[in-house]
Amino acid sequence: MTMLVKICGISDVAGLEAVRAAGAEMCGLVFFPPSPRALTPAQAAALSAAMPGGPQRVGLFVDPADALIETVLAALHLDMIQLHGEETPARCAEIREKFGRPVMKALGIASAADLDALAAYAPAVDCFLLDAKAPPGAPLPGGNAAPFDWTLTAGRSIPRPWLLAGGLTPENVAQAIAASGAPGVDVSSGVEAARGVKDPARIAAFVAAAKAA
Repeated sequence: MTMLVKICGISDVAGLEAVRAAGAEMCGLVFFPPSPRALTPAQAAALSAAMPGGPQRVGLFVDPADALIETVLAALHLDMIQLHGEETPARCAEIREKFGRPVMKALGIASAADLDALAAYAPAVDCFLLDAKAPPGAPLPGGNAAPFDWTLTAGRSIPRPWLLAGGLTPENVAQAIAASGAPGVDVSSGVEAARGVKDPARIAAFVAAAKAA
């Protein structure tokens, strides 16, 4: 089985080129203004148009209004919508049906009990992103460079395809895959030279390590 790799928070052409050259399947475009990786719909459209074709474009939203999703989809093609806020299963299903795109739901994980929520979401989404639960008071729901206990998912039946996220780096991704049993991985801050600035060499190293795991 091929290890799926998603590089999130791409904000410039060099980053997008690095994702494609490294062979990652997905790139994440952030539409959440508090994030240092956020793009406007116009910026994302220009970035995507500069390099047509793969990888798949995943739009990251946090508790979005329909109007924001509509604006983004009018500006560029998204292959998938990632919901990274407090969206309920009903809201996920509504977005998937209204906009005709697969939905990836991010859920924060800190304990085994947090995985119990997956059952309710499974009928409403196409895949999961299991991320470290943001610490209390954190300004961002993800991208906080913190891992959770990878063994929580080992041997556990996850009812949809899923990606592991949270504190992954080129140096630890192989260990994370082995410990968690993840079929895919997602990284943002772990491949940056500075906050919000992707490092092509670290992207290449991350994808290579994940694919070799």
